[in-house]
Amino acid sequence: MNEQVSSITVRFNEVDTYGVAWHGHYVAWLEVGRNDLARRFDLDAAAIAAAGYLAPVVDLSLRFKRPARFGEELRVVTSACRTESATIRFDGRIVNAAGGVCAVGTTIHALTDREGTLQYRLPRAIEERLERLFAWQEG
Repeated sequence: MNEQVSSITVRFNEVDTYGVAWHGHYVAWLEVGRNDLARRFDLDAAAIAAAGYLAPVVDLSLRFKRPARFGEELRVVTSACRTESATIRFDGRIVNAAGGVCAVGTTIHALTDREGTLQYRLPRAIEERLERLFAWQEG
C-alpha cells in the first residue's frame, strides 16, 4: 500500500521548557501530510475551490502515543480512507526516526458548494480525483 510520507523536524518554537512538542503542533504536522497527499491528486483546498467546492474539517481526532522532542526528525505518514458519505477522510501517523509512533490522527472533511450548501453525494470531479488517489494507494 502506498502512503504519503512527509518529513518534519521539531523546531525550537514548537517545544515547551522541557523540550517536548506542544500538543497543538501535532494537528499542524498532520495537516502538512494531508496537504502533501491531497496536492498530488488535485484534492487540496485550492483545487477543490477551483472545482466550485469547499472541504471544511468537520471532525478531528488525535491520539498521543509518545512525545516528540526538539530537533527530532519525524515522518508524517498519510493515507485516505473510503467513506460511505460525501466526505473525505485522511488518516495520519507521526513517527519518529526509531519507528516509534508519536501520534495518530484522522480528519474528516465534508463537501459544500461555495455558498456552504452541504453535498450529499460526492461531486463527479471530486469522486474521480479520490478514485485516482485510492488506485495509487492500492498500487
